[in-house]
Amino acid sequence: MLDGKVMLITGAGGGIGKALALGAAAAGAAVVVNDIGATLTGERESQGAAQAVVNEITAAGGRAIANMDSVADPDGAQRMIDAAVSTFGRLDACVNNAGILRDGFFHKMSFEDFDSVIRVHLYGAFNISRAAAPVFRDQNGGSLIHMTSTSGIIGNLAQANYSAAKLGIVALSKSIALDMQRWNVRSNCIAPFAWSRMTANIKVDSPEQEARVAKLREMKPEKMSPLVNFLASDAGADVTGQIFSVRNNEIFLTNQIRPIRSVHRAEGWDDDTIANHAMPALRGSFTPLDVSADIFPWDPI
Repeated sequence: MLDGKVMLITGAGGGIGKALALGAAAAGAAVVVNDIGATLTGERESQGAAQAVVNEITAAGGRAIANMDSVADPDGAQRMIDAAVSTFGRLDACVNNAGILRDGFFHKMSFEDFDSVIRVHLYGAFNISRAAAPVFRDQNGGSLIHMTSTSGIIGNLAQANYSAAKLGIVALSKSIALDMQRWNVRSNCIAPFAWSRMTANIKVDSPEQEARVAKLREMKPEKMSPLVNFLASDAGADVTGQIFSVRNNEIFLTNQIRPIRSVHRAEGWDDDTIANHAMPALRGSFTPLDVSADIFPWDPI
């Protein structure tokens, strides 16, 4: 499906990113494997993660190069794009997968922890996409694939920084899809369900949490590859501005925010009519204060 294509995959030294890099290479793509070799919270730890994945790809007969720049650095993002074009002659798709976690309840969250997560996830997606945009425009085509999360789309406890970044990525993707459609550049999001370093960080302090983690272990990151490969390929050229989820063998299309109910008074509203008319009329359509697990209560299939 990806013969002749060139893909950049960030955060590809392990977990979902590694699975996507191996899957893209197996489908015929040349891959730029980006990973700074960081801990889950973002501190540099090893320079060898990206190269190890490259070695695995080349040993299987594929083509790949390693990059250790940070997605949070605009110059680093530009170097990734330049490396793809100078090495392989073009760039067809970018997967914005790199991420870190610094979880904590909102009333305890520091500015540094909020800022760091936003910079890697949201600024990182912007930096890579912005650096790729001129290449895609000149080629009259390209695919941006952004990893979002149900933590942003639906909500989760103790993840205000991560949730804000991931929902921001959804809006960024939609704007890119609108602005770049004239050059046949598409932009889509995937909210993955898979066992990785990030989900391995979930605290297990109850039988319910233990059961949830056991279910997550069943969802392999390799399950993401077919959808990513499709969106990067010519077969996915007419798919843009969408939000998908992959949960083991299930693929979901997520709806986007639209008005669901309205009320009107010809004479306008005041404090009393809002309290006694508008809110009672709208209350039945309020969205519950739920979390991701409430929306996906069944076992992975």
